[in-house]
Amino acid sequence: MHTPIVVTGGTGTLGRPLVERLRASGQQVRVLSRRPGPERAVADLLTGEGVEAAVAGAGTIIHCATTIRGAKDVRATENLLAAATAAGRPHLVYISIVGIDQLPVGYYRGKLAAEQLIERSGLPYTILRATQFHDLLCTAFGMLAKLPVLVVPAIRCQPVEVGEVATRLAELATGEPLGRVADFGGPRVLPLTELARAYLTATGRRRAVLGIRLPGKTFRAATAGENLTPDHADGTITFDSYLAEAPLRGRPTDRSR
Repeated sequence: MHTPIVVTGGTGTLGRPLVERLRASGQQVRVLSRRPGPERAVADLLTGEGVEAAVAGAGTIIHCATTIRGAKDVRATENLLAAATAAGRPHLVYISIVGIDQLPVGYYRGKLAAEQLIERSGLPYTILRATQFHDLLCTAFGMLAKLPVLVVPAIRCQPVEVGEVATRLAELATGEPLGRVADFGGPRVLPLTELARAYLTATGRRRAVLGIRLPGKTFRAATAGENLTPDHADGTITFDSYLAEAPLRGRPTDRSR
């Protein structure tokens, strides 16, 4: 019988398809959440309350929980590692982001610090870095499209479909600890302006798209492609394919049906 796999952030954008894939493959999954629900373990990563009980008996922990505040990610990871160490030596799998060691963004610094905590924890671990999800770009474009001109940084992106990242994480979680594994990126590297235009077309919006240059180290690093992993374009679902299937707000309706 499989030992339980605990998933933090199991109700989030990545966590939901990950949990579905694990359960479909016959794994026993326990979702760590602050809110009670079926097959959930109630715990709070930020305070540490209930975390040790939530991970007790787990053979693997997949850490997907995140916030936009890097300091909170670090605190949550510290509490999770302490609980995991007390509960035994489970395999810890962590999802991270391509380029976090090169782009000096506060959120990225938190993710990098969390990686380093895991590496020094003494626990067996696997760390996977992925590029930005299609969903994230659509959310950003949807907010920016409220303005007359959609303004984006003049950089390139390599978006990936979240379900493909979930599949890769599930594979890693059911295997042996591998340390830092090869990055996982989307199938195509494209200018952010081109991706924005594709989103506008898919949602029936008419806007000018303007790519702008920005000051600072972060923009220079992104311009240099530090947010990309072209040698690991392992995803197969393009942004256009995603747009064709996604339930996007503002998509034109087909009145001929």
